[in-house]
Amino acid sequence: MAANYDVIVIGEGVAGLTAAGELAVAGLKVATIEAQLFGGLVININELEPRPTGSDMAGGAEFASSLVEAAANVGVTSINEPVNSIDAAGDIKKVITDGGTYAARAIVVASGAHLKRLGVPGEMDYEGKGVSQCADCDGPMYQNETAVVVGGGDSALQEALVLAQYCKDVRLVHRAGAFTGTAHLQERVNAQEKIIKTFNAEVTAVKGGQMVEGVSLKHADGRSEDVACAGLFAYVGLEPNAGYLPEVIQRDAYGFVVTNAKLETAARGVWAAGVVRSGCGGLLDDAIADGKTAAAEVRARLG
Repeated sequence: MAANYDVIVIGEGVAGLTAAGELAVAGLKVATIEAQLFGGLVININELEPRPTGSDMAGGAEFASSLVEAAANVGVTSINEPVNSIDAAGDIKKVITDGGTYAARAIVVASGAHLKRLGVPGEMDYEGKGVSQCADCDGPMYQNETAVVVGGGDSALQEALVLAQYCKDVRLVHRAGAFTGTAHLQERVNAQEKIIKTFNAEVTAVKGGQMVEGVSLKHADGRSEDVACAGLFAYVGLEPNAGYLPEVIQRDAYGFVVTNAKLETAARGVWAAGVVRSGCGGLLDDAIADGKTAAAEVRARLG
């Protein structure tokens, strides 16, 4: 099968768009394939903190749009289809989607990750009825209400701060005894009187009628507590979007793609970049760096 492209980049998040743009500038024929909206996780963030190095763009949508525009301007083809599988054997790689089969000399896997679910009773039942994972999107719906945020990292702290702009109060629940988010975000959370911190506790159920009306907590000391609320927002880590990859591409214990120092996977000619990759940091600068590294290594291989 003849190659349709020199390189196919799977995913139009920050890492994928960065890699695609760099490869196209180098004169390679490049396509990106994205099942959903471009931008990945960054698209729903109204205020980037920290901002990417050298960028004055405050919003995630604005930043992602700039990457899409830059990629289009250098000739990257954008294909909006879900990827079902890839065939990494041989010199010509194949990407199989709902729309057909695309072939390339190399593949960059940059399909990103999605927010984990808590996996508790009622969570999926109330999806879109009070259970959300985007405070920037849905925060205004909770004007003068109580919301519960679960998590202790940067995302949980940031979203609790967003919700505090609208809510009567925000219950921030973390299973450990201290937050893991950056110091300046912890300082902001501590200074926000609307945010009520609850450590050493977990949400065990989501309850309600037509909409969310409350959650159940279990404390480390064995106590149970019911908290009345109108919304639940969970930020307890990421799960990689890697289910379409063949077994030959190694994954770590959490499902993230394993690469060597050059970001190449166990399948020769297939690289991985961004948060789908085991060991990638969580900052936009990390995703950009991964995209640039993968592009440089692909260029070196293809010549």
